[in-house]
Amino acid sequence: VQLVESGGGLVETGGSLILSCAASGFGDDFAMYDKCWFRQAPGQEREGIACLSVSDPKWRGNTYYSDSVQGRFTISSDNARNTFYLRMASLGPQDTATYYCAADPDFRPPSGGIWYHMDHWGVGTLVTVSS
Repeated sequence: VQLVESGGGLVETGGSLILSCAASGFGDDFAMYDKCWFRQAPGQEREGIACLSVSDPKWRGNTYYSDSVQGRFTISSDNARNTFYLRMASLGPQDTATYYCAADPDFRPPSGGIWYHMDHWGVGTLVTVSS
């Protein structure tokens, strides 16, 4: 199984970018995986920024965002393509980081600023926002 991010690059402050995460090897089951995006800025710890809950009927369709991206970033999924996305707007230098997608068959939704274990990870794509 594999997750591959794409769409990173250099963007000016105030600009927008769409990251993609293409899944392979999961088969049709991937549609029911919970999906998240994380990022890690240079010298900082990895942080969870966006999740889409799918596996648990109680929370299916719920989205979760960190305070740092709430209102600017949107997570979405295209099950037909086994791909999910992170639409990023109003980017600033503080958003410069390597962005990672992650998926889990039955994750624990983030709560209280805590983002929990995910089984599968991509290798990351770098986003650089120039000031």
